[in-house]
Amino acid sequence: MTFRLGLTGSIGMGKSTTAQMFRDLGHPVWDADQAVHRLYAPGGAAVAPVAAVFPGALRDGGIDREALKAAIAGDPAALDRLSAIVHPIVAADREAYIARHPAALLVVLDIPLLYENGYETQMDGVAVVSADAETQRRRVLARPGMTADLLALILSRQMPDARKRARADWIIPTDSMDAARQAVEDIVKEIKACA
Repeated sequence: MTFRLGLTGSIGMGKSTTAQMFRDLGHPVWDADQAVHRLYAPGGAAVAPVAAVFPGALRDGGIDREALKAAIAGDPAALDRLSAIVHPIVAADREAYIARHPAALLVVLDIPLLYENGYETQMDGVAVVSADAETQRRRVLARPGMTADLLALILSRQMPDARKRARADWIIPTDSMDAARQAVEDIVKEIKACA
């Protein structure tokens, strides 16, 4: 049976880099953010249902994320309506991905808001990527278009790192590549040993 490993962490903690480390070891990784982009693209499964509720977000056969953000910003209940539409579609995409890898020892499910949305109950284990607050801040503020105010807003919507770490089965320190790589290798060894 395939082990479902939830991979999560706050913005700027190194989750994408860590996910690549699992890929480099030959383990399939499903990425929630990439799935949403694909589902919003022309022909994507989320286009018609989202456009039915937010018609102004439809552009060139796909969902324009900026137009969707604008529609949500003006309506406090809109995010809940959007989540009710998109979450089941994303969950179906995740399950289809797992089904396409029946022989995999483990499938990594890269989900930024795993704890915030209660998805940890669907995992066999959860690994949290983590770095100190200053490293996180430096990484995020180096991104194009990022500001301290925007970072504060994003962090206000995410579970604090300390709470994520307290709930995790494994913590992957990303202050150095070597430490992160060693933690990933240790997790894989532990899962293999229990298989």
